[in-house]
Amino acid sequence: MAGKQLNTKILAVRIIPNADPMLLKNLNVRPGDKSLGIFTTDCDDVSYTAVDEATKKADVHVAYAKSMYAGSGNASTALAGEFIGILSGPDPEEVRSGLQAAFSLIENDAHFYEANEEGTVVYFAHCISRTGTYLSGQAGVPEGTPMAYLIAPPLEASVGLDAALKAADVKLSLYYGPPTETNFAGGLLTGSQASCQAACDAFADAVCRIAEDPLAY
Repeated sequence: MAGKQLNTKILAVRIIPNADPMLLKNLNVRPGDKSLGIFTTDCDDVSYTAVDEATKKADVHVAYAKSMYAGSGNASTALAGEFIGILSGPDPEEVRSGLQAAFSLIENDAHFYEANEEGTVVYFAHCISRTGTYLSGQAGVPEGTPMAYLIAPPLEASVGLDAALKAADVKLSLYYGPPTETNFAGGLLTGSQASCQAACDAFADAVCRIAEDPLAY
């Protein structure tokens, strides 16, 4: 099953206490939000999970979140990485709290794993007990919905999603068709927390089986 854990690196972070109105106008900020927290990392899917976590722990909104093309291995500069996230909030203290919640999840809870001994295939199968505002909005489900966030390379993800959907009473609420900006694929599955965990386990098992013997059909 799960191999070596791969840790996500936070590359750069800054807080803008009182952002310029023209910048705020061009971001997805709420009325009254004046402060921004901006950060980059070397892993997009872990970071999308992290900004969602921030919305549960602080009065912040995801003003912008985007993957970099082709992944962190092809980043054009040292601090660009694979993901940029921008949180907005009413003041710097709330934004700082949101960033701290996001970074805690990145460092302690959400990780990619190697699917084979060589580490040439990796996957993300993370069970979220309750969604925040960001992932709920992306998937079109109510805030607080349990979710399985499943990502792998394109073929592995396709087979893994099929296995996950058959293994548990879950719904494919959002499909990430191949290739994503980082040349992966996957989806956001929703159901009960137990069903989402079962879906994560089935997805991980399917990806690992393919990684171990890719030509067995």
